[in-house]
Amino acid sequence: MPRPNPDEVVKLITARLVAQHDPEFAAGQRRFFQHEVETIGVRSADLHRLAREMFREIKPWPLAPRNRLMDLLWRDGRIETGALVCCLYRRFASQCGACEFKLFERWIDRYVRNWAHCDGVASWLLAASIANVPELRHRLPQWTSSANRWKRRAAAVALLQEAKAGRHFETIAEVAERLLPDRDDMVEKGVGWLLKEAYPRQPEATFAFLMEQRGRASRLTLRIAAEKMPAEGRRTLLARTYGSAKESTAARRPPAATST
Repeated sequence: MPRPNPDEVVKLITARLVAQHDPEFAAGQRRFFQHEVETIGVRSADLHRLAREMFREIKPWPLAPRNRLMDLLWRDGRIETGALVCCLYRRFASQCGACEFKLFERWIDRYVRNWAHCDGVASWLLAASIANVPELRHRLPQWTSSANRWKRRAAAVALLQEAKAGRHFETIAEVAERLLPDRDDMVEKGVGWLLKEAYPRQPEATFAFLMEQRGRASRLTLRIAAEKMPAEGRRTLLARTYGSAKESTAARRPPAATST
């Protein structure tokens, strides 16, 4: 097998991405994101095709050159190169553990500057580490006090797969409770998303948590959290006061989750 050469491979990757540049798509990406992003303008299908091809090349690489390649891609700074990192490393999910968790945290601290990269690292990579080593979830609550908005959002989004599986609601609740007063809209959306995904598998615990904490949560967070509830549950949760909407005893009971 040829000796791995991350520097040459990253040149090849960036050349391939630039060759697939679509100016109209790039303009659409800039409009789509609420904050400025650096973009080449490569469509998702082309990006995923490239990820499949590159995975076949780097799959046998030792860990050190693989991680150097990822670091070089992050340094490029464009949305496609960061997305490619997430797509590639996701294919090594079974190998993600405590060391990788530290690596992914470092990526968030150094390189993540938009919600797409945040959610790729958190919902795929950090989540894989937590699935393999559940104790790693206990590191997330301390992220909720970070000055980095993306790290705070990642604290919630990293637990999405645990929420969908009905696991570790105590950690979900701890992270959510710490983040509920946060009025950064990216964090509000992340917390709402987490609680929305927790509801179908743990409706009683999630509904009770939201009813207890709703005075501290933003309307945006509550609206997202209620998306998988039936209409009665949404009305109860989103009522501005307990006396409004003629809440009944039945309405206060946790309603069944709607189908996804």
